[in-house]
Amino acid sequence: MDERIVGWLQRLVQIPSVNPSHDGPSAHTSGEGALVTVLAEVFRSLDADEIIYDPVLSKRDNLYAIWHGANPAVALLDVHLDTVGVEQMTIDPFGGEVRDGRVYGRGAVDTKASLAVALAVIEAHQRTGAPFAQTIMIACTVDEEELGSGAIALAAWLQKRKLRPHTMIVAEPTECRPVYGHTGLVRLWLQTQGVAVHTSQPNRGINAITVMVPIVQAYIAEHQRLQTLPPAALGHGTLTVSRIDGGRGLNIVPDACRIGIDRRVVDGESAVAVQKELLAIAAHASGGTATHTFITDAEAFYQDPHHPWVIELCAFHGNTATTAPYGTNAFAYGDIPACCVVYGPGSIAQAHTEDEWVSVAELSRAADWYRHWWQLSSDITA
Repeated sequence: MDERIVGWLQRLVQIPSVNPSHDGPSAHTSGEGALVTVLAEVFRSLDADEIIYDPVLSKRDNLYAIWHGANPAVALLDVHLDTVGVEQMTIDPFGGEVRDGRVYGRGAVDTKASLAVALAVIEAHQRTGAPFAQTIMIACTVDEEELGSGAIALAAWLQKRKLRPHTMIVAEPTECRPVYGHTGLVRLWLQTQGVAVHTSQPNRGINAITVMVPIVQAYIAEHQRLQTLPPAALGHGTLTVSRIDGGRGLNIVPDACRIGIDRRVVDGESAVAVQKELLAIAAHASGGTATHTFITDAEAFYQDPHHPWVIELCAFHGNTATTAPYGTNAFAYGDIPACCVVYGPGSIAQAHTEDEWVSVAELSRAADWYRHWWQLSSDITA
């Protein structure tokens, strides 16, 4: 079985799917389109009952495959197809080399490993000729590495179809440990305007940086206030002024200043409400003169770790559920699935690295769980 999983993973790694925002000379054809085309044929060869293209961005469709089982309750896997860039890699990013019990290449762990496992266990089950006991859906989503557009589109599609998965996995490398929560975020730019004059007569102008200073101070105070609140399950929200730009020269009073804001959102908070609070703070500190440019937001993800399915998954692997310091597609799904965890083979420490890899042993561990979760035949002969 390991050989089948490795074969699938090599094939997936060898099809470039770099997110266009991470494009570069070594990316070949960027975007997920080529991989979606191949996967549609793969799903047909695996006799999927439904194959659905869901347009998300230009030439970048989500792809959904469904196998109907005796139990109509849907077990859903969301695995994102896009990868980060490859320009800094020290190995062949699309080689899929197998060495020392590892598979190397961009996407090998994040997250083509999960898709390879899923394809291998379904393929093995199909060879037995046995019917499916469980209804299985694999959602191949785009744009996770940038704005999560694919996850947002999948959530809308599930709601439109009035489909509420009974269990759901968002594929990420978690060392086969279920992740039940991670923070959300709000990101935006704040701008202040001034009037440029010669610095020998600064009183004749308006210094945009000086106007920005009380906003920065107010945001520092807000971060400190957040740390005094009773912690949520995911801890405290944070607020960071992470970028600042302004000025045109050392002898010119700056006529523009801009700061970038990263606000981490915890369970119990609303990303929309947090954005309004950030703008209110800026308006008060600047006298209403600051403007803003919205970048992105995402709700916090939180699943009750005491849900029976989470406990079952932990018992299966003999580990415990945890939270993650990074974000995933899980931000988009809210209460659409009855239970959702982030889960997958390999470690996040290998994701986005110059020599990205996943161990074959981790692939095998994940395959054991997928067969159990999807109630597939135990006949795993390669």
